[in-house]
Amino acid sequence: LGLALCMVSSATFVYHDYCIIGAGPSGLQAAYFLQQANRDYIVFERSHAPGSFFALYPRHRKLISINKRYTGKSNSEFNLRHDWNSLLSHDRRLLFKHYSHDFFPDADTMVHYLEDFASLLKLQVQYNTAVIHVTLEENKQAWNGHYFLLTDQDRQNYKCSSLLVATGTWVPNVVNFPGSEYVEGYETVSINPEDFAGQTVLILGRGNSAFETAENILGVTNFIHMVSRSRVRLSWATHYVGDLRAINNGLLDTYQLKSLDGLLEGDLEDLAIVKDKKGKLHITLRFYLEDRNTTAGIDSITLPQDELDNFATRAPYDRVIRCLGWNFDFSIYNRSLKMMPGKGYKKKYPQINPNYESRSTRGLFVLGTASHSVDFRKSAGGFIHGFRYTTRAVHRLLENRHHGVPWPSTVYPITQLTNSIIKRVNEASGLYQMFSVLADQFVLRENTTAFEYLEEYPVGVLAELEMQTGRKAPNGMFVVIMEYGRNFSGDDKDVFYYNRAVGEAQHAWQSNFLHPVIYYYRRLPTEREMKLRPPDWPLPRPDAIHHIVEDFLTDWTAPNAHILPLRRFLENCLSTDLRNFFAESCFLFTFTRQKLPPFCRQGYTRMQGLLGSERLLRHAAEAGLLEDYTLTDVLGDRPRGSHREPQDQLLRDHVISVRPLQHLVNAKDE
Repeated sequence: LGLALCMVSSATFVYHDYCIIGAGPSGLQAAYFLQQANRDYIVFERSHAPGSFFALYPRHRKLISINKRYTGKSNSEFNLRHDWNSLLSHDRRLLFKHYSHDFFPDADTMVHYLEDFASLLKLQVQYNTAVIHVTLEENKQAWNGHYFLLTDQDRQNYKCSSLLVATGTWVPNVVNFPGSEYVEGYETVSINPEDFAGQTVLILGRGNSAFETAENILGVTNFIHMVSRSRVRLSWATHYVGDLRAINNGLLDTYQLKSLDGLLEGDLEDLAIVKDKKGKLHITLRFYLEDRNTTAGIDSITLPQDELDNFATRAPYDRVIRCLGWNFDFSIYNRSLKMMPGKGYKKKYPQINPNYESRSTRGLFVLGTASHSVDFRKSAGGFIHGFRYTTRAVHRLLENRHHGVPWPSTVYPITQLTNSIIKRVNEASGLYQMFSVLADQFVLRENTTAFEYLEEYPVGVLAELEMQTGRKAPNGMFVVIMEYGRNFSGDDKDVFYYNRAVGEAQHAWQSNFLHPVIYYYRRLPTEREMKLRPPDWPLPRPDAIHHIVEDFLTDWTAPNAHILPLRRFLENCLSTDLRNFFAESCFLFTFTRQKLPPFCRQGYTRMQGLLGSERLLRHAAEAGLLEDYTLTDVLGDRPRGSHREPQDQLLRDHVISVRPLQHLVNAKDE
């Protein structure tokens, strides 16, 4: 260790502000945002091309990320809700639909896509560079109080102020037990079905890789058994895309329809495998082998079927295949970085905060699949259609922290609050894909005359919003997020039960399917309130909450079911009137009310608004919103075909009725 430190101290370093390890999808996505911001960065990729993981996995080459090319809409942001493969960029050529027509694309297509993404956008990727060691160098002048020192396989050294880890999880998860040396790994097992013809196979694992392997050999084996410590989780029941997808679940059919195949539950660490003289593999339990000489042969070993003659796995197997997923590679990080694995089912990921920064090392951010501990089994942060948005969020946090660039925001008058929320819940892809994790923040300005909205901010660090974004929120806020029903998702849930959907606005809080939820806070929640939030709640208890009722078409534009209840909720929270009015109504209010509605105050009294049209005026009269004489005054006795008159004449005609009102308002002010 001392020699290594001496070598590091005397080495020459190539410096960059940002170092990205890994040129997979998340690494390239981070590089794109840094390049767009003209930042100094470099991406290190150990292979000769980007996306090296997809060059090998999935082994049977069919992705489970959907490529929905048609939605019936031309809105590009909406269409990303159903495009699970494209990365975010300004180049419309780099949409995955231009690369494949398959609903479930081939993995080789993903490799081609990532190569084009890196080359067409001219991203700074250094290939054939495997980072083998990462450590820290304390320096008070550095952004985070230290520099990150990286060493590659050729002993070239690099120094950077911020480190973005985008290596994914690629180390095979191996369980050791007696006889595990007879097990073949998913990463090396044959993918030729003919190699399994007439064989009996046991698969360890119950994820998509296990079922993908089974699907490939289902038609040629004697039978397949699958064993895992947990029961099968169906993605349509859990609403988690990482659980078993329908495209791979053929084994469930043959199991439940009694065609020899089957599923078993058991702790793999309790198993043991014994090989007989014919090369057959027998499954037994570890405690049967305690204090036994396994080299003496199978005849001297007690098997479970010796005591229980209908033991489930009493038939010997020809092959045992391990399909247990992958872990994060912790081996390259020096102890000074304190990169620790998570606990329990998150142990395959490094420990990070909800802003995707390491819990122990400031300036080290984890992106992509390896950052999935933030929303594991809750949202899509471990997959391209999720982490493309969380990567953008990390970039925005870094822009504010290191370069003083606040989180992008837009300011609108308060009269546009309802419209802005409706627009976002119907179009935004980041809210839709990263439900319960990313949310839009509608921050109220003083006296609630305007609002500032920030898109797709991580709700886990809501208490730090002012520090993380550079935006102030002293007057309260609305948080717009997408959620499933509280009790709708789970391993054992029947999601197809009768009356599973809610259709009436008064029962919106009972909605099961993905739907918008609006939280209202009079002040920014504190860190303590975030920690004490109710179980399974993404946010603390608000001062008020509103559910927009679920919609079969995920189209929340119905005037009565969606928009009207939302507007009344916002009005109750703000104690104001958010309706829109015609000029005649605003004119009347100036004489009959002490306080004008915001729409009249911000529009009519400032001589702002839209000019009327024949169609609009006729509709207003027929709906009883305006007196009939308005049509006569404005349109006169002109025939209906008079729209052919010059446009300036029409505009003069339409303004005639407004001028007297303006004179009256001026007289009143005087």
